Amino acid sequence: MTVVIRGEDVVETVAGALQYVACHHPPDYVRHLARAYEIEESPAARDAIAQILLNSRMASLGRRPICQDTGIVNVFLRIGMDVRFDADRGLAALVDEGVRRAYLDPVNPLRASVVRDPLFARANTRDNSPAVVHMDVVPGRTLEITVAAKGGGSENKARFAVLNPSDGVVDWVLRTVPELGAGWCPPGMLGIGVGGTAEKAMLLAKEALMEPIDMTDLLRRGPNTPEEEMRIDIYRKVNGLGIGAQGLGGLTTVLDVKIRSFPTHAASLPVGLIPNCAATRHARVVLDGSGPVRLDPPDPADWPAIVLDRSAAGTRRVDLDRLTREEVASWRPGETLLLTGRLLTGRDAAHKRMVDMLARGETLPVDFAGRVIYYVGPVDAAEGEAVGPAGPTTATRMDKFTEPMLAATGLLAMVGKAERGPEAIEAIRRHRAAYLIAVGGAAYLVSKAIRSARVVAFPDLGMEAIHEFEVADMPVTVAVDAAGTSVHALGPAHWRRLIAERGAAPRDAR
Repeated sequence: MTVVIRGEDVVETVAGALQYVACHHPPDYVRHLARAYEIEESPAARDAIAQILLNSRMASLGRRPICQDTGIVNVFLRIGMDVRFDADRGLAALVDEGVRRAYLDPVNPLRASVVRDPLFARANTRDNSPAVVHMDVVPGRTLEITVAAKGGGSENKARFAVLNPSDGVVDWVLRTVPELGAGWCPPGMLGIGVGGTAEKAMLLAKEALMEPIDMTDLLRRGPNTPEEEMRIDIYRKVNGLGIGAQGLGGLTTVLDVKIRSFPTHAASLPVGLIPNCAATRHARVVLDGSGPVRLDPPDPADWPAIVLDRSAAGTRRVDLDRLTREEVASWRPGETLLLTGRLLTGRDAAHKRMVDMLARGETLPVDFAGRVIYYVGPVDAAEGEAVGPAGPTTATRMDKFTEPMLAATGLLAMVGKAERGPEAIEAIRRHRAAYLIAVGGAAYLVSKAIRSARVVAFPDLGMEAIHEFEVADMPVTVAVDAAGTSVHALGPAHWRRLIAERGAAPRDAR
């Protein structure tokens, strides 16, 4: 018996699912992250996890994106062989129309991050289409759709290698994960694909990330297969690296490890690794011809009750409008600051344009002297908002611009996420500047500290335009001080030593 599925039902379902994953974490992720919060002993990592959980609940209740990077859309279609489509265009085109509707939703606009012509013009498509679509034809009378929104910070950390057949996959993972830095916003998941060919291994790794998080149950009952033994082994050893939430050092770097494999050539061992970030976003729906499918929001009771206390001793308030280089020099690594005043923004495209202007001897359209810049591409504001979710982007992409910006503009400090590389740290030390981090995966929470926002330069860059925010008590952590000391070096090293001295993996892995 053939089942007929209307094209419009596909469009509505994809659009609804993408709106859903933008705002709601999967409950399994929330449960495992709440468990990590309970056992975390590192104050910095525990605070970061608290912000992610609080942001998650706020985004779900407020129906606004968890993260400002609402991702490049990945869609996996399992098409039943007895399904026929009533549509005037192809299935991939229907998916793309669903993407457009989701990202241009006037009630809950999502950030358009996709650029066409990746080699040259890199112009934003403005509606986040097209999606990356994978199709599989299977027996049955349904269309199964899995949607995922994959942020650039974690997607950029995808890795691939062809190992010798005698090499160890676990050893390769343990060598690779520390090289990823914190730009993928841990704690999250690792998807590992093994076998097939190069492209198959990477697809397996991406598909593995769509599976439910079940590490707590697996640890409780114990492994039943060699693959489950490997999952536990990698989980414990990666957490034993001490990288921790946001790379600040701590007990939990990954909440789960997923592995998928496929037969491969006798001479080969292709391995792909893709991390999922703190904004883990995916959902699965099944169409059977009866109409579009809509997902119900999670139960607010799924989240733990968390209250952030910013009155603790050691928290320093900073007036951005009166900031001096002497005050910046007094900040210490790991110190919590609350920023109030006017804050400029800028990220990849704006930095490239400004550095090119400086090289030509041109005057910048914005005066950065004595100012702080925030690496962010915010979501457009919805009704009643000054700005949409506005979490930090990965700062290492701005490393090559740091020296010319600090040398030519009088910039005092930068705000982003994750570590800085040696080149940027040396520039920060040389110019007695500082680098601060906000929590990746807490974009909606961060946006509540922004009282007003206006574009001040490069409006043609869309979400990458330079804005001026007026902020009040925006929480950040000093990640690199004026002497060039980095918490992303100190924190993980300390917790790695501590875990090794205990001779045991973190408590939830026992």
